[in-house]
Amino acid sequence: MIHPSIIMKQRYIVLTLSVLIILTILVSLGLGYSSVSYNRILPTIFGNGTFKEEFVLFSIRMPRIIVTVLAGMALALSGAILQGLTRNDLADPGIIGINSGAGLGIAVFFLFFPIDAASFAYMLPLVAFGGALVTAILIYLFSYKKGIGLQPVRLILVGIGFSMALSGAMIVIISAAERQKVDFIARWLAGNIWGTDWPFILALLPWLLILVPFTLYKANRLNLLSLSDPVAIGVGVSIEKERIVLLLTAVALAASAVSVTGGIAFIGLMAPHLAKALIGPRNQLFLPIAVLVGGWLLLFADTIGRNLLEPEGIPAGIMTALIGAPYFVYLLLKK
Repeated sequence: MIHPSIIMKQRYIVLTLSVLIILTILVSLGLGYSSVSYNRILPTIFGNGTFKEEFVLFSIRMPRIIVTVLAGMALALSGAILQGLTRNDLADPGIIGINSGAGLGIAVFFLFFPIDAASFAYMLPLVAFGGALVTAILIYLFSYKKGIGLQPVRLILVGIGFSMALSGAMIVIISAAERQKVDFIARWLAGNIWGTDWPFILALLPWLLILVPFTLYKANRLNLLSLSDPVAIGVGVSIEKERIVLLLTAVALAASAVSVTGGIAFIGLMAPHLAKALIGPRNQLFLPIAVLVGGWLLLFADTIGRNLLEPEGIPAGIMTALIGAPYFVYLLLKK
């Protein structure tokens, strides 16, 4: 049983993070190459803006901001699941190869299959999930040892190897492609948030509406899987079944996110750590906080990046790497 004071603390943190996200959204709405005065944001939202103000807010800024927040939430939850499954604080969908698998799937689909503009946004998460799923299955098989089961440390090492191999395969594939299509893949690899239209929100949102509640429902299972295998088996947990289900959940969350944001790494690494530092390691407590932290981190990185160098800006993936890489080295030395 969780003490009422801890639950109250969690609610305060959730409320504070929600307010922080809303404030960052308001700041982000007004910043950019085509700026909108802050005293005009609310009137424009309520339908009293000029054509330019409505176009900037509703066609450019708002879809990008919503996609960024949703993707950050998905990546953070995926990272939290992977860290629980592997019992390794360095696990992240970008580090262990899941993002690379999704990216390779998108590259093959974009370069070699006919594109239907009407269904393109909705096909991307499915294609990314297919590529990430094949990668996850291969990583799982190489990490599995008969008689012992899945070896969490081995999964991390195999995943890092797959990540490098898939990155090399993508370079080989795009080297023979058309220049225009290569430019798109290069922007995807850099983590340049490109799915900045309302259909991409509709393509991404159902994945979160299903998988976030499902993960919260499985929070206690994650608690048990974070312990040693004998303890988890002793309390009646079907270890391999739960690992496979939760691994598929992590893969789906990461793939749906990177399909519209590009290759974003380190959000899934940092957000769970920050959430645990705020409330503790119990999954029922820190998972909702990690989701909010992930959404805010990616929104903050994208807001800063797109306003540093106008008009193109710095891709969010590069900004998160600038923040996350030193943090990764710190964790590596600490552990």
